[in-house]
Amino acid sequence: MKPLLLLTFCLLTVLLSGQNSSQNKALTAGQLIQAVIRHTGSPAIPNTVDVFKEGNPETPVTGIVTCMFATMDVLKQAVSKGCNLIITHEPLYYNHLDETTQFLNDPVFMAKKKFINANKLVIWRFHDYIHSMKPDGIMTGMTEKLGWEKYVVHDHPEHFRLPETTLGGLLENLKKVFPGSVFYVVGNPEMKLTNVWFAAGSPGSGLHIQLLENNDVDVVITGEAQQWETYEYIRDAVAQGRNKAVIFLGHIPSEEAGMDYCALWIKTFISDIPVQFVECGPSYWSY
Repeated sequence: MKPLLLLTFCLLTVLLSGQNSSQNKALTAGQLIQAVIRHTGSPAIPNTVDVFKEGNPETPVTGIVTCMFATMDVLKQAVSKGCNLIITHEPLYYNHLDETTQFLNDPVFMAKKKFINANKLVIWRFHDYIHSMKPDGIMTGMTEKLGWEKYVVHDHPEHFRLPETTLGGLLENLKKVFPGSVFYVVGNPEMKLTNVWFAAGSPGSGLHIQLLENNDVDVVITGEAQQWETYEYIRDAVAQGRNKAVIFLGHIPSEEAGMDYCALWIKTFISDIPVQFVECGPSYWSY
């Protein structure tokens, strides 16, 4: 090979080698989360809870797990699947802001933190931004799980106009969708209904009551509430003969399908890293 041709070949080899090295360099958790936030289409949310809860954002990501709660079981499954970035919808440490001062000497907290650190996991909360999506990412997943896409009222993804049924009939349908769940219900099983509002998670009794005051809402399906608030309001409404009801699914069943959808959504713009949903399921069992 002629010297000039050999030199050109060597230069091309070096350049291509550097290019491949750059392409193969793993993205960090921080880079991936910035991509997630960007794809929500949301402006920056001040004072958001969507921050890194544990781990170093500079950590190269080997795989992503989405979940409702980053429970010990979910964390162990993530490690077994070779995933080190966990995107969780709800808090990691038992309160909304993940304040840990009270847990510094708590054995449950210390064991969880030790496991996270030992396995170099990175935990990021995805709450405010996924709810800010148009439409709300959690509601998109829940609507698909319910199979109610064709019943969505225009411009209100939480409002569904169902074919006329009874409260008992609606509950039978929900039991097929959530076979392992136990519902708390206030209302007459024989009442007829068409208009249902899905208030995922724990939006508070103020919103529950505001919705129930609406003539276009027969039933509110929600996650949870303090039992001395919404429960008692709707009990009095039923006693007064009003055609109203509320169904409490439990916080996790009312939102978890949204984090299943989240994994599918992330795959539309992140293709080189494994992404999978891990179910945490209900926190408790009923006796």
